[in-house]
Amino acid sequence: MLFMVEMNVDIPLTFDTAEAAALKAAERARFQELQASGVWRHIWRVVGQYSNVSIFDVESNAALHDLLIALPLYPFMTMKVTALCRHPSSLHDDDR
Repeated sequence: MLFMVEMNVDIPLTFDTAEAAALKAAERARFQELQASGVWRHIWRVVGQYSNVSIFDVESNAALHDLLIALPLYPFMTMKVTALCRHPSSLHDDDR
């Protein structure tokens, strides 16, 4: 199942900078693991914001939920999740 997830990160300015740096490093490592496995298919930055738009390919709503709440920066994120499916007018036979 494909999902578009819009993630906005808001780490308070008063949060410990060393702890924030450690969380960001852990987030990057986890992202790279999920990207290598094919689960986190795409990621794009939103210009001028600490935000991204990502495409996930997971087996269920529950699998996506479990993945998202386990992200290191999850406590500082707001997200919008949209389920996706292939458009019948697409020139491609797959979901790329």
